[in-house]
Formats: sequence, C-alpha cells, structure tokens
Amino acid sequence: MMTKPSITLQQAPAYSVPPVVRAIKVLRHIAAGRSVANQSQAAREIGINRTTLLRLLHTLEAEGMIEAAPGGDDYMLGTGMIELAAQKLSSLDVAQAAGPVLSGLAERLGLSCHLGILERREVLYVVRATPEVHLVSNVRIGTRLPAHASSMGRAILAHKPREAVDVLFDGADLFAVTASTPTTITALHAELAKIREQGVVDSRSSYEQGIDSIAAPVFDHTGAVTAAINASGPDSAFGGARGRRSAIIVAVREAAALISRRLGNVRTPLRPAAVATAPTRARQR
Repeated sequence: MMTKPSITLQQAPAYSVPPVVRAIKVLRHIAAGRSVANQSQAAREIGINRTTLLRLLHTLEAEGMIEAAPGGDDYMLGTGMIELAAQKLSSLDVAQAAGPVLSGLAERLGLSCHLGILERREVLYVVRATPEVHLVSNVRIGTRLPAHASSMGRAILAHKPREAVDVLFDGADLFAVTASTPTTITALHAELAKIREQGVVDSRSSYEQGIDSIAAPVFDHTGAVTAAINASGPDSAFGGARGRRSAIIVAVREAAALISRRLGNVRTPLRPAAVATAPTRARQR
C-alpha cells in the first residue's frame, strides 16, 4: 500500500500554486497601504502583469477579501479578510501562544518562566515552564498572587488606564508582602509609572526573600495588555556572569514581544536576534 509522501518546509515551494501566490502578493501589497489605482505601476511593483492584476482584484473583491476604498479609485482589505483574521485570533488564546515561547525561554535561561493574567486584584498563573535543573519555582498553575505586590501583576497594571487601576483598588487593602510593596494607591501609581518607563519589572526579592524576577507585559491584537510573563529564580542566578541580569531582561522583553506578535499585536517591536542571543542555561543553586 502506498503512503502519501509528507511535505517538509524545504519541499514546500515545489507544491506552491502560482495563482494563489500572486493573489497573496496582491493582498500583502494592499495590506501595506500601497495603491493599486495605477494598475500598470502596481503590477510592476508586485511582479505580475496588468491583466493578471485586474483579474485578481475583481476576484478578491467578489470574495470579500478586498473592497473599494473611500473615493472609489483604490482598494483596501475587506471584511472577509478581517473575519478570517478574527477567527484565527479567537482560536489562539494567550496560553496556547505563550507555551512554546516560555518553554524555550526557560531552557535558555535556566529559570522558571510563567504567564499570568489579571483577575480582579490578583494575578492568576496559567502557564508554567521549568528547565531541567534541581531547584525551580514551586509556583504552580492556578496559583494566585496579589497583583500590586507581584512582578507579573504590576507589569499588567502598569499598562492599564490610571482610572481603571483606581477603580480596581478603590477601598482595597494594599497590604505589604515585603518592605518594597507599595501600600498606598499613590505609591502604586509611582511604581507603575517607573515600570512603564523601563518596559519591564525588575523584582529583587520584592515578593520573596532571595528570589528575583523579571516580568514584561503581553499585548493582544487590539493593543490592550492581556497578560504578563516572568522569569524567576534564586537571586544568585541573576548575577555572576557579567551582564547576566541585563541579558535576562532582554530575553524576557523579547519573549513577551514574540507572544504579543503571535496574538496579532503587530505594533509590538520584535528583534529576533535579541531572543536568539539570550544567555545560555545556567544551573540554579
């Protein structure tokens, strides 16, 4: 019995369908905000002939993938394309998007990595990735920590509207976990402003003595903060090698940006090289 041959990424070009490739090029051209009003010029830019471009425009418009732009001389992406993108985004939740990224980050850094979401005044741990070392974080999925005192909680709160933070903590007891915990709304806002400026939370025994953590926010396709990730471990794992803490900060920030991109947030800057050059795994002690 003959088996169907598998198609690898390297073999994929041989299976491409030229008309589909040309249609995708047209869609990307329009999505980039480039004009097709001058069809001869647009055809040259896309790399197809004018007749093919004309036929593709009519077909894509008929299928709802593009529609006439205001003024009627040009095109923009249509509701059909937007619906497809929305279906993809709704099927890929933040935990699914973060899992592989956090697993890779944990192995690279030799630190426990987590993703948390905000639930009222607490951060809920929903993803946990640990490296193959003896000592890792004992924080489990389902753990809840006070948002105002935890690194991921503050990373999320820092990107919420100020008014929303005020409403959330109205009448709440901002209890101290350690001496560095903000215990008034004024102190909390000051801490959140610093986090927004730095882009990350650099926690040094801020929640538990001897445990450090770097946290960064994750944004969805609308630009709203939807979660946060962190890398945590013994404070000794953040020192030692020169620039170790700085390298961890870069790696966590870029991992958060990658997850945001996977959620459709194209506005989050992504520098893959920074992720790839994150420090190699160090054994925790």
